[in-house]
Amino acid sequence: MTSTDTATGQAPANTERRYEVARTQLPLCCPTPAMALWNSHPRVYLPIEATGSATCPYCGAVFVLKD
Repeated sequence: MTSTDTATGQAPANTERRYEVARTQLPLCCPTPAMALWNSHPRVYLPIEATGSATCPYCGAVFVLKD
């Protein structure tokens, strides 16, 4: 469980190595819309639908489709 920045209400970007995402959160991008962007890499969209998982080429975070 990631903490939330009290000033922005967003989770810190790229703090975890593995994230679970639901189909309702697609299209998938890293950092996600829930993450703060000020201290992160450029947003990149990741294809996850076909294989059920995707790895961010910038930070190496692994995203797994949970449903």
